[in-house]
Formats: sequence, structure tokens, C-alpha cells
Amino acid sequence: MKFVFMNLMSYRDLPEDFTETYKSVYISLPNKLYDPEKGHQMYNDFIDQYELAIDLGFDGVGVNEHHANAYGMMPSPNLIAATLARKVKDSERTVLIVLGNSLALYNPPIRVAEELAMLDNISGGRLIAGFPVGTSMDTNYAYGINPAELRPRYYEAHDLIMKAWKEREVFHFNGKFNQLRYVNVWTRPYQEPHPPVWIPGGAASQETFDWVAENDYQYSYLSFYGHEFAKDKFDKFWERRKQLGLDMNPYKVGFVQMICISETDEKAKEEYEEHINYFFEKSFHVSPEFLEAPGYRTEKSVRAGMQSQYGTESAGAKLRAGLNWEQMVEGGYIIAGSPESVIKQIRKAIKKLHVGHFIALLNHGSMPHELALKNIRLMGEEVIPHVRDIWGDQYEVQNWPEVTEKEAVKKG
Repeated sequence: MKFVFMNLMSYRDLPEDFTETYKSVYISLPNKLYDPEKGHQMYNDFIDQYELAIDLGFDGVGVNEHHANAYGMMPSPNLIAATLARKVKDSERTVLIVLGNSLALYNPPIRVAEELAMLDNISGGRLIAGFPVGTSMDTNYAYGINPAELRPRYYEAHDLIMKAWKEREVFHFNGKFNQLRYVNVWTRPYQEPHPPVWIPGGAASQETFDWVAENDYQYSYLSFYGHEFAKDKFDKFWERRKQLGLDMNPYKVGFVQMICISETDEKAKEEYEEHINYFFEKSFHVSPEFLEAPGYRTEKSVRAGMQSQYGTESAGAKLRAGLNWEQMVEGGYIIAGSPESVIKQIRKAIKKLHVGHFIALLNHGSMPHELALKNIRLMGEEVIPHVRDIWGDQYEVQNWPEVTEKEAVKKG
């Protein structure tokens, strides 16, 4: 098993009357609510938390991209990744996972190829490149990309980046959205021919499953409603791979799960409940008008009835509404309790979903820094050592930097 620490970097000091006064945490929230002095402290706390996860030997640390919101204050994942790259370089185990560069937002996209190649070099070949399409809020509303053009731009950007990483001579590129006479990425990636590629997303559509399979990429399901809600999505993923005649290697997928650990089950509720509620009620307070611009989904996805994971109109939010702490644990929205309880819940979730990459969210909503550090430490010291062997040698680790696997073999 591979365990990844990811921090959404939520603004943890929204006002008490936030949901009554403001209609959305995304797009329309005025930045007068942002306090730069508090932000200075929060950003440095968040980076400290990442560095602790590296020190504790998490297999990976993940960063992602969001815009115009207080839900995730990371408009440039590459900036945060750059602050971590040298520490990752010196770690024995940890890799750097950029779970999001929303490719359609970059003009030209070779900027992504250049920056990720830099990170791969700085870290010594410990980079994983994630290419999400991006939420409609980030791409269409915050950055103004025509929703009808979003996916064509995304696929063209992907093709340009991959060619730029693989080619060893200067070439020209004449696409619909990008016309470049000279494509010549300096520096090229440390890994040959390029870093492993993950495709993060929340739609879980057959189109995505097929494209991931076609390119031999890893798919990461980024939902915040837990392993029970995700079960049918993973069932469809594995069923589609069977139909395509592909293997069932769990390292072809990753999954995000919110986790809260304390000395006892009762203390976990006492310490974390208010911060979990803050996350779902404030950090996820999204106006339906911003959920999805017309044209964001393909016709095939619309016909299949795919829903956004954000906001009060989503299936996950409807199911979660009104649940208390115990019901959220029982329903798998969160994994919580003592280390022993959390180990049992994680084993159940991993086996049920058949996943090889487990992305742990350990800092939630309004959680204070010291509590986040405690959660990360307990996960790293009391939980991960007892669940790392779930798949044993049954499957080959895939879609992971080879340098860390080679080091693992050397150490036996």
C-alpha cells in the first residue's frame, strides 16, 4: 500500500454567520474576509504539516489546484511543491505528487511541462504528475474558460506536454488552441521518459476510465463523502477494466478519505467534530449556480446522470445532510477513532474499493495547527505501519517513481 498525505489548505477562520451571510465559499466570496496576517500563519502551518508527513515516512505528499475560494487556498500547487521538493529529495521514502495542474488553464501548457520537469529534477526523480480537468468553478467561472472548449483544450494540452517530455529535438506544434513554432523544454524530466501520470477527478465517468486505461495512467477518485459513497464508482471502474481485458492491479487507482485519530473513539469525537462540521458546512458551502457551467460535462456524462460532488445539490451532500458524528463514521464519510479503530476501518475501505493508493486528508476545516500535527503523527506512527502490508507482494506497484521502489528493494 501507498499512503499519501494531502492538505486542502482550507481557510480556517470564516465568520460564525458565514453560511447565512454569504451564498458560496467559491467564486462570489469577497476577499475582504481574508486576513493576510492569519493567512501568513496558516500557510506556514500547512507547510509544517507537510514536512512532518515527510519526516514520518508517508509514501507521498500531495498538492492540488483551486481558485477564487476559501475551501482550498492553493491556486498554484507547483509553488507549494517547490517548497517541499528539496526535503522530499532527502527523504528515504516520500514522493511529491502534484495532484492538480488544471491543464486547460495554462497558456501555453508547456509551462506545466517546464515546471514539473524542474520539480522532478530538484526532487531527484520523485515526482508524480497529476492532470485533472478541474472543477467548473475553477475553470469556467474563476478562469473564464469556455465550458464547451474545456475538454478539447485539456486533451490538446495533455498531448503537447507529453510530446514535449518525450521528444529530444525541437519540434513545432500546430493545434487548435496552441500554435508553437519552437517547442524545446529545458530542463527535461529526471525520470525517463516522464514522471508517472495520475488523473484525479470527481466524476468517475466511463469516458475517464477508458482514457486512463488507454494511456496506462492511474485514476484517483477525489470525493469527500467517504468510502461507502465511493463503492459504486470503484465497482464501475473495475468492471470497465474487466470489459477491456485489463488487470485488476489496485495501484491503478487512488482514493481520498477524511481521517480523524485520537487516543480513544470518544476523544476523537470530542477533538474533531466541530472541525469536520466546519468543513462540510462552511468549506463546502457552494451555491448551486456555480456548481457546473452549461457545457462543462460531455453529452455522454449528462445522459448518464453524473452529478457534481460539490454543494447542496450533489448526491453526497444530500446523503450527508443532518447526519451526526456516529452516523458519519458508520456511513464512511469519515474514518475516525482510536488508532485501533482507524486501522480496522482503513483495512475495510481498502479491501472494499480495491485501491493501492490511499490519500489521507488529516487537516479539516477549522482544525488548529497542533491538532492537525497530532492527527498526522498518529497516522504516521500508529496506523500506517499496520496497514502498509495489505496487498503484500500480490501486485506490482505501478504508476509510482521507480527511484523509491529501487531503494525499497535495496533495503529489503
